[in-house]
Amino acid sequence: MASAAQKGADNIRILSAAMVEKAKSGHPGGAMGGADFVNILYSEFLKYDPANMTNPFRDRFFLDPGHMSPMLYSVLALSGFYSTDDLAQFRQWDSVTPGHPEVDVLRGVENTSGPLGQGHTMAVGAAITERFLAARFGEWTAHKTYAFISDGGVQEEISQGAGRIAGFLGLSNLIMYYDSNDIQLSTTVAEVTAEDVAKKYEAWGWSVVTIDGHDEAQIRKAIVDVQAETEKPTLIIGKTIMGKGAVTAAGESFERKTSTHGQPLSAAGADFKATIANLGGDGDNPFVIFPEVAETYAKRKEELKAWATEQAATQKEWAAANPELAAKLDQFFSGKLPEIDWAAIEQKANSATRGASATVLSVLADKVENMIVASADLANSDKTDGFLKKTTAFTKGDFSGAFFQAGVCELTMAVIMNGMALHGGVIPACGTFFVFSDYMKPAVRLAALMQLPVKYIWTHDAFRVGEDGPTHQPVEQEAQIRLMEKLKNHHGENSTLVLRPADAIETTVAWKMALENTKTPTAMIFSRQNITDLPAASGNRYEEALQAAKGAYIVDDCEGTPDVILLASGSEVATLVEGSVKLKADGVKVRIVSVPSEGLFTSQSKEYRQSVLPAGVAKFGLTAGLPVTLEGLVGADGFVAGLDHFGYSAPYTVLDEKFGFTADAVYKNVKTLLG
Repeated sequence: MASAAQKGADNIRILSAAMVEKAKSGHPGGAMGGADFVNILYSEFLKYDPANMTNPFRDRFFLDPGHMSPMLYSVLALSGFYSTDDLAQFRQWDSVTPGHPEVDVLRGVENTSGPLGQGHTMAVGAAITERFLAARFGEWTAHKTYAFISDGGVQEEISQGAGRIAGFLGLSNLIMYYDSNDIQLSTTVAEVTAEDVAKKYEAWGWSVVTIDGHDEAQIRKAIVDVQAETEKPTLIIGKTIMGKGAVTAAGESFERKTSTHGQPLSAAGADFKATIANLGGDGDNPFVIFPEVAETYAKRKEELKAWATEQAATQKEWAAANPELAAKLDQFFSGKLPEIDWAAIEQKANSATRGASATVLSVLADKVENMIVASADLANSDKTDGFLKKTTAFTKGDFSGAFFQAGVCELTMAVIMNGMALHGGVIPACGTFFVFSDYMKPAVRLAALMQLPVKYIWTHDAFRVGEDGPTHQPVEQEAQIRLMEKLKNHHGENSTLVLRPADAIETTVAWKMALENTKTPTAMIFSRQNITDLPAASGNRYEEALQAAKGAYIVDDCEGTPDVILLASGSEVATLVEGSVKLKADGVKVRIVSVPSEGLFTSQSKEYRQSVLPAGVAKFGLTAGLPVTLEGLVGADGFVAGLDHFGYSAPYTVLDEKFGFTADAVYKNVKTLLG
């Protein structure tokens, strides 16, 4: 007779196979193989409050192989978060069970997953955040972060960064299960790698145990044993069978087949109804939760309610004894900022915007206690050291500081930031050179999709990196990231806020906008070289720069209708100001517009947009990137001077001359435009 655990795992297998079969699309094999582990984890170990899924001190489960969503949805259905009707609508329009999981905390889905490698790396970020909070509020807040990874996730290069960092920081609260079934989408694992995964993780400082992933006693013991681990993250390697339980019409085993990885069982060569029968179900009515399985999960729900009650009592007692800390904890998770006198931040005149960012960060390090800043081995160059100088970097056993030295791993760092944001209670920001944003795009895209308020600090924003040459000079990167301003998220908002401030004061405002933006990621693009401060018609540059909140605003204007409007973002605005002096001397009526965020500007009312950039007035745009960056705003009224080629190695002042980014070049271009 099958044990309760066996019945639960087989129920997950049946539901997973049925979901894919009905949808005629999906990945049944891996879900069927991983069912034993998730069943035991959810029915015996994972701690959360069924009545309050946002409880910040719940255990987290991060799925890396999003194609194994049928397994996750099925175990969550057993836990009461999805109905069998929801499962039957797998991969259909407007269903709550999309093909790859999309974050839905109230239903128990902690992260959006799909691109392999990112899911377990987010788990590393969540585990770091747990330690950060425990260091401030006590071990009563402690909880576990579980991750589930597949062969593909282990092979993705990002796994090296995640493994290295988790081991280095000694994240003993992180438990990762590796579903090792030796099969992937188009080949067996043996056809692409011969590495010793256990030794690799041991070399990074992990505790590693290998088990039979279908043996409930071994699974249970492995999870129990790692609860007591205090020094290392743990990797449980579960040797499993792809398509566990699959059979042909004749009842012969159809397990361990590559074909079952990415298509319905019937299309792969197995017999669906025979497989369901083999697992104890009814092929004509597979969307059923077995009574004994429902009883097991109902019992677990009562245990979880008792845990939640006990945990709430512990928190209440702690809060009574520590009222100031309790208020701080509430503030951390509220998403609200403390009072910050942005206008009082003193910026050095005519400074590089990366330096201006450092000035702001030094203030935030004092004011925003739940902010975590990271850098990919560039803190003294991307100037995130403005924050670091006020705190300390995380080390094994010490998370009292608030800086994360990620090392050279831009993608890993960015995904870890996503995990921090998903955990909640902290404000994550990370920095590197703008050209290396190319390494980060997959993480930025998922942050935009999940609507995570991660802050990106990208410096060395243009060809003015100079002598480092074309490999380090961003040209096309700004156009790329600004596409995310045009891409809407599922709430109809610009998926990313992109800000390229024009001077030091506008940098202060950019940071203000970034921290106040709790709905989407924010990308801030800063200069390496010094920039001349923009003029202030009213005498108060900060008050004028606050207009950046509308995406674009008038920096300098003329009487009446201008003959020409000059527009740019970043350091090019100061170049326009310098060029306008000669134009004005010729009697040309000039308006200068700073456009830190094109996406934000195009979201404003038509009336405001027309007041800044009226149609029919000649316009000249200047950008250190691809001209397409500003062409949407200039339109048929003029042209954009930019770069349509890679940079070259030379001092940036020489490149300015060679590429036409000087006051004289602005003057000549505008005179040509005006005829």
